[in-house]
Amino acid sequence: MANILDGNLFAEMIISGANNLYNNKSTVDDLNVFPVPDGDTGTNMSLTVTAMARDLSGKKSASLTKTADAMSFSTLRGARGNSGVILSQFFRGISKYLKGMDSCNAQAFAEALSAGAKAAYKAVMKPTEGTILTVAREAANGATIAASSSDDIHEVLKAAVERGNKALARTPDQLPALKKAGVVDAGGQGWMLVLEGALYFLENGSAVERLITEPEPAPKAEPPKKAQTAVETENIKFKYCTEFIIEKYDNGSSVDGFKAAISPKGDCMLVIDDDDVVKVHIHTNHPGFVLEEAVKLGEMINLKIDNMKHQHRTLIEADTDQASNTPQEQAADADHPDSAQKSEPAAKPTKASAVKPETGKKSASKKKPVEIKEFGFVSVASGKGFAAILKDLGTDKIIEGGQTMNPSTDDILKAIKRVKARTVFVFPNNKNIIMAAQQAAELVEDRKVIVIPSRTIPECIAAMMAFSPRKTSAGNEETMTKALKKVDSAAVTYAVRDTEIDGIEIKKDDILGVHGSDISVVGKDTADVLERLTDSLIDEDTEYITLYYGKDVKKSEAEAAATKLEEKYSDDEIEVSVKRGGQPVYFYVIGAE
Repeated sequence: MANILDGNLFAEMIISGANNLYNNKSTVDDLNVFPVPDGDTGTNMSLTVTAMARDLSGKKSASLTKTADAMSFSTLRGARGNSGVILSQFFRGISKYLKGMDSCNAQAFAEALSAGAKAAYKAVMKPTEGTILTVAREAANGATIAASSSDDIHEVLKAAVERGNKALARTPDQLPALKKAGVVDAGGQGWMLVLEGALYFLENGSAVERLITEPEPAPKAEPPKKAQTAVETENIKFKYCTEFIIEKYDNGSSVDGFKAAISPKGDCMLVIDDDDVVKVHIHTNHPGFVLEEAVKLGEMINLKIDNMKHQHRTLIEADTDQASNTPQEQAADADHPDSAQKSEPAAKPTKASAVKPETGKKSASKKKPVEIKEFGFVSVASGKGFAAILKDLGTDKIIEGGQTMNPSTDDILKAIKRVKARTVFVFPNNKNIIMAAQQAAELVEDRKVIVIPSRTIPECIAAMMAFSPRKTSAGNEETMTKALKKVDSAAVTYAVRDTEIDGIEIKKDDILGVHGSDISVVGKDTADVLERLTDSLIDEDTEYITLYYGKDVKKSEAEAAATKLEEKYSDDEIEVSVKRGGQPVYFYVIGAE
């Protein structure tokens, strides 16, 4: 029986909940069909709470208010995607309610859960019932009812879980998209996993153990495969996911007029007024209108606009164990320890206490003064070959990561700070990492940080080659950003299951040619698909083709393929070269310039 909740107890509960969500994130991804079937809800929520759990583990305090403040700060900083931002608002609401309390009783705990649900509702401009909002509200209501007759925090949380799960089971009756796909709401399921993990700690005295690999779900709990295929791409009403931050001209200005203006132009709107800045998220067909309204309120930073229809077309052919928006992005992160790929055992997470300092033991000799150079470079990459290429081009720090394990703002921030340069250029090399990189740049005060919005490794390489140490930082930013547009990227991979996309029937192990976000070539032979895919990239301006071969391709095979292509394009005087990328899953990544 627990009558008092202090900071240490609350931290252990939340860490247990975060681990429980992490262990089941792929299951939540598989449920994700609403509001957009992009299959990343579990991954985004897990990354958000995992960042919080990591901070809580290193900053434990007996003070409840300090623990709650740490929760709020870390979730907002580590929030990923729409679901992660909404989740951060739950913890923000809980933190505000517990402000100033060193401990609380069961009644106050229940009220804090209610405050979190209300904060999340307030953040969403058009709340929809049958989502995480409904589940969290009903769970909080269960806690409130129990607290009226019991002062045991365990009983209060148990009641919250029971009522929340009942609400979760009803979500298909509230949302037609869920009913059609035969699943419950993904965000609601994610929140219940957090609460169930917290309850586990109260009942067992130990946290849910974070697993290296995710367990196979029980047959009765396994969701239908490819739930996202239950949604037709054409039925996505609002095409563009538009996200940015507004730095207000006047800190005291109201955002009500801005909300009213853009609300009719889309859905899934989140406008979070955080004093001097406003965080904005909306799905719309008119991003230009939204941006025009935003500049009336302040200056925009961290702008990101994604075409969700393209994302959905790609997702329904990808392995549902990976929350991926594009096949290229899967390749970029498939060898990360936290990747959902099952072909190889996942690496064991390293405990922070076991990490050795980079500098090693102190030398008895005098330290040389640290040399501060003019320009430095940070890049996100996966594959030993790609890492080596980028280092040869001058990259100082390589961050491993990708779609299923996006580097957080904090990860990128740490890499930037390790580079001893007055100006640091950051290359995300993945569209879902661009915003995190921009947020990291805003947090650096002791040097200039410029994010070059690269979406693929070939784009990054082209930009790095365009760099000139004789130019200013602004001049290089302009030159390198222009260089991105001169590169067209594509990739050759394989189908992980039978599926059908845009009327094309695809069988497991078919070879796929992916251009942008679309599957443009399907075949049985890797060399044939490579040739046809490369043909689709060629135009009258093409001068160079570079084949980056993956870890499953022999060098001799890649060189033979390049020779054949060079002979084919000899009349066009197109130069074809081969380089080792070392990327998993994708046989080839192609760069055309």
